[in-house]
Amino acid sequence: MSETRPEPATAGIESKQTTVGSVFVSNYPPYSIWNDSAVPDVHHALGEKPRPDATLGLYLHIPFCRKRCKFCYFRVYTDKNSTEIDTYLNALAKEVELYSRQPAIANRPLRFVYFGGGTPSYISVKHLTALVDRVKNVMPWDAAEEVAFECEPGTLTQKKLEAIKTIGVTRLSLGVENLNDEILAENGRAHLSKEVYRIHPWIQELAFDQVNIDLISGMIGETWESWRETVKKTIDLDPDSITVYQLELPFNTVYSKDILGGDSLPVADWKLKREWHQYAFEQFEKAGYVISSAYTVLKKDKPSQFVYRDAVWQGSDMIGTGVASFSHLSGIHFQNAPSWGDYLGNLEEDKLPVYRALKPTETEKLTREMILQLKLGKIRPSYFKEKFGADILTQYAEAYEKLQNDRMLHINAETDEIVLTQRGLLRVDSLLPAFYAPEYQNTRYT
Repeated sequence: MSETRPEPATAGIESKQTTVGSVFVSNYPPYSIWNDSAVPDVHHALGEKPRPDATLGLYLHIPFCRKRCKFCYFRVYTDKNSTEIDTYLNALAKEVELYSRQPAIANRPLRFVYFGGGTPSYISVKHLTALVDRVKNVMPWDAAEEVAFECEPGTLTQKKLEAIKTIGVTRLSLGVENLNDEILAENGRAHLSKEVYRIHPWIQELAFDQVNIDLISGMIGETWESWRETVKKTIDLDPDSITVYQLELPFNTVYSKDILGGDSLPVADWKLKREWHQYAFEQFEKAGYVISSAYTVLKKDKPSQFVYRDAVWQGSDMIGTGVASFSHLSGIHFQNAPSWGDYLGNLEEDKLPVYRALKPTETEKLTREMILQLKLGKIRPSYFKEKFGADILTQYAEAYEKLQNDRMLHINAETDEIVLTQRGLLRVDSLLPAFYAPEYQNTRYT
């Protein structure tokens, strides 16, 4: 990327239009500075005892989909047959087995498990149960606080949902995104709204501990009328939690490539997307939900958690398995090989497929936790004082003063709170670069 085109994710660009390069901030420092020279640090950490009191989570990446959404930026495959899927899942199980023997991992209880993708619900019941049997044999999760599983509605059958419940899933997350069929089709979604309603009675009957529905404000073709209808229909489905994302355009999506190639797409601007997001949250609150982060609402009368999110944002250890997956262990960040061949090739040789890594400084660890937790809408300076020995209001005084002057947040020293305003909450990702070290501003995010 040209140096004259800084990314919103690291430059804090407050543009009116949805520009290519906008992205959901999920880590700090930026992924672009991770490199292979830090990989030995990963293997050293794996050979040492774990950090005292550190919790552990397991992420399993299932990278298969029926179609690639035009806004998707994840590592997914739509062209793999059953034999290739079987090969991948065997490698995935082997990777978990290799990790389970490492001193930093062996015999540690799992606090959470997350099946992500891609589309975990794409694989067959036979493939799913075979994978789970091998994984649970070396890293059992019967005592985990949460086992989360992402689903695409059109891939679910009653039998598959029963299998998902049987393996211990507590949080079922449905990638609904929208309930207008024309919008779903335009954006490359594989499912239609009828498939959401087909599976709904089965999900209710199985009584998962928590059912989440994902929505996206600003999909191509969205209008006020269609968005209001999607919000209403989502409330009628009565999920335990609802997550609303604003459409972003990272560099490797179909839409981004079209725009960079000169095509003109009717992408909603940030003002309109935020108005839709705000409207949705207002309607959800009227329907009995409470806001738990910049993106998520929970039923007021059914308290629930998102253990995976909160643990990762608080610096938990997490082993990310699967092609291109990200891990965090003993304070070190690392990523698996991003290509199909390299990932499988490493595991055929009984090697962990670690590709690049970063060993952050204590200040970088502090910054990471602070900016990610700001997405919750409220943080306590005392948390960071106790954990890092740092006074964040002094260390980041300039950034906090500016954001308070811009009406993005309020600082209340008496109650030990930094609280984002509604204005700040709706644009939180664009605020975070204010806290980045100078060397990470205006750099490539990924």
